[in-house]
Amino acid sequence: MQANRVTLITLGVADLALSKAFYAALGWVLEEATDDVAFYDIGGAKFGLYSLGKMAEDLDLSIEDLGRGASNLSQNYPTEAEVDAAYDLALSAGAKPVKKPAAIFWGGYSGAFADPDGHIWEVACNPFWLLNDEGHIA
Repeated sequence: MQANRVTLITLGVADLALSKAFYAALGWVLEEATDDVAFYDIGGAKFGLYSLGKMAEDLDLSIEDLGRGASNLSQNYPTEAEVDAAYDLALSAGAKPVKKPAAIFWGGYSGAFADPDGHIWEVACNPFWLLNDEGHIA
């Protein structure tokens, strides 16, 4: 089995209902949920939203000790226009603007927004990474 892989990405959220509504407004399709967690299929892996209290309990940590590691999640699009559309959709769904999409020094085009819990999402067009029909890096 390949070592460098990710099978589940889980974000801790303060208000699961609010976060589920935000991702639904972005067009995400909920796969399954309980009172404390929601899962989405992301093509060969899962994406989860987990209430902070339950996440802390599962890890034997306090909510304060969960920390806020510097990271961002990214979605690539084949065109700059699609990046702009994804960014605008996120803002209309309630995202906080972080960086308006613009040309980047390395030859791409990207912008960023924050979800209701402050998780940073980048939307980008990377001309060096071709995408297949499902939107995966080919």
